Order: sequence, then C-alpha cells, then structure tokens
Amino acid sequence: MNIAIFHDYIGAIGGGEKLILTLARGLNADVITTDIDEDSIRKMGFNDVKITSIGETIKFPPLKQISASYKFAMCDYSKNYDFFIFSGNWAHFAAKTHKPNMWYCLTPTRAFYDLYDTFTRRQSFVIRNLFKIWVGMHEPISRDFVKHVGSITTISKNVQKRIKKYHGLDSTIVYPAIDISRYYFEKYGDFWLSVNRLYPEKRIELQIDAFRHMSNENLIIVGGFAKGDHASKYASSTINNMPNNVKLLGSITEDKLIELYANCKGLITTPIDEDFGMTSIESMAAGKPVIAVNEGGYLETVINEKTGILVRPYVEDIVNAIKIISENPEKYRIACEEQAKKFDIPIFIESFKKNIETYI
Repeated sequence: MNIAIFHDYIGAIGGGEKLILTLARGLNADVITTDIDEDSIRKMGFNDVKITSIGETIKFPPLKQISASYKFAMCDYSKNYDFFIFSGNWAHFAAKTHKPNMWYCLTPTRAFYDLYDTFTRRQSFVIRNLFKIWVGMHEPISRDFVKHVGSITTISKNVQKRIKKYHGLDSTIVYPAIDISRYYFEKYGDFWLSVNRLYPEKRIELQIDAFRHMSNENLIIVGGFAKGDHASKYASSTINNMPNNVKLLGSITEDKLIELYANCKGLITTPIDEDFGMTSIESMAAGKPVIAVNEGGYLETVINEKTGILVRPYVEDIVNAIKIISENPEKYRIACEEQAKKFDIPIFIESFKKNIETYI
C-alpha cells in the first residue's frame, strides 16, 4: 500500500518533525510538505525519507499559516497513493481531496484554542487585534476541513481530551516513539540539558531564572525556530538575557544531541501543557532523570520520584528539584531506561499499522 504523509512544514528540528519522519520511514511512506530545510533533515538523520514540497510558504505570520493551508487545500495527489495521513495544524486542509485518510493529530491548533489567551496577552495592541482577526477567519475554515477527516489518531490522552473538547470528536492513541537503541549512558556530567524550540509556550525563561539562582550548576539549551513563526521576538529576548552558566547551542545534529543526553546530569523541560514531550523519553533512554512541569503529556511519561521529578512551573520548585536530583542522579537510572523501552519504534510502527488496518 502506497502511503503519503502530509505535514505542515519541515523548517526546524522538533519533536513533531522527528515523529513524522520516523513514521514515514517505518511505513515506507512519502512525506508531502511545504517548506523543506535540508540542513534540519540532515541533522535529524532522515536523508533516506522521500520528501516532496508543494511550494514554500510566505515567511511572515500569519501569512505563513494561511499560505500553507491554501497550498494543502489546492494540491492533488489523490491518484498517486492508496492512503493519506495528515499531521500538523494545516495539512488536514488536503483531506477533502485525499481519501481514505487519517489525521495523526499532534494537537488541535493551540493558537486557536487553549493558548489563544496566552498569544493575545504577549502582543502589542495592533498585533493582538490582527491576530484576533486572523483566528476569527481561519479557525472556522480549519474546522470545516476537519469534517473531511476519516479518522483521528493522536499522541496522548492529553491531546485526546483537547480533540474532544474543541472538535467534539473521538480519537485513538498511538504514543510517539524514539529509536531507543541509539541512546546510551556515559556519565552524570556537570551540566543539565534543555531541548526545545525557542517558543514562548516553552517557558524557557523559567529554566534560565532557575540557573540564575544556582551559579554552581550549568545549563545547555538546544533548539531554534523556523522562519515565519511567532518566536523571533521571544527567542531574541531569551538569548540576550542569559547568565554565564547558561549556554545556547541552537540546532545541532542528532548524534551531537544524543552525546549531550549521554553526558548530562538530567533534562529540564517546562512547556505549557505539553502535548506529549518526546524529549523526556530521549532523556530517560539515556538513563537520565527528567525535571518536568506537572502538567500535560509529562503526566503520561514521567513517573514522579522514580524517573524524575514533576514540579509546579515556578523557579523555586525547579531549583529545589535540581538540588534533590543532583545529590544522587544515579538512583533514577534503571527506572528511566525501563520506562523509555515502552516507547521504542517497533512498538510504535506496529500499533500504527494496526490502526490503519482498522479504517481501510
């Protein structure tokens, strides 16, 4: 069976991009997208996946999002493949033309729903009102295209609840996966690791402020952002407000990232109601504990006080968790490695194949 996976754009290294490319490789599927950053694909290690662009987006929000939606709505690969999977915020605009299909929903568009207020609060008066106009026009159109989706699979119980709340639709869960075999333990080094896009909803400022209070600890932040996203102002202010014990590496190769996991003391991750949180699995696969906010997908992956510590999104809580784990990080290792095995790629691909068979 020939399968195509439609994904918004591959313009940066992120958990969603890794997941979709892993799925494409496992299903021997092609990826159809808009923007393609060859450097990011190379760094993630997916040069073997066939990726086709339907045209680049306009690199200015919200024109980027609008142009992506339009390109997916207008493209037609219906005669080239037997089954279609949509992933991202805009790829499902291709659902009307491409059937039978499935939406592997990483999350309903958060700017439209649960993060709407968060986005509006952080913008100037003019931008805020333009944002409201865009959402008012784009959200109902997006909702209309969801009606053409045949079935919905999602990545966590957390996102499953959002789908039900905002779309009134049921969905099945297939948890994301990583290649467990690539991760290894080297040592508990002299630094903590943070891996995320430089987006406001990641609340990286909480991590930076925590280390501002702990000059004896070090933090390495890995991640960047794609052109035309909403993150440039936040990323700039974040970069310019780092203490000496915090270092930003930007986008790096997958091999380098795995090396950092192998040698760090643990992972710190602080997003708002994270969809799933693949970095927590990556960290545990290397035997490293996770300090994560006590919300979102981390409730489904991190076992509190066994594979790490779940904290409130407060600087003092993060500082306290760092102190506790630093006393004896080794005690979390076995539980971390065992937990990570539940999210290995063969389990993921087999579950996804069975899910597809249910709907065709």
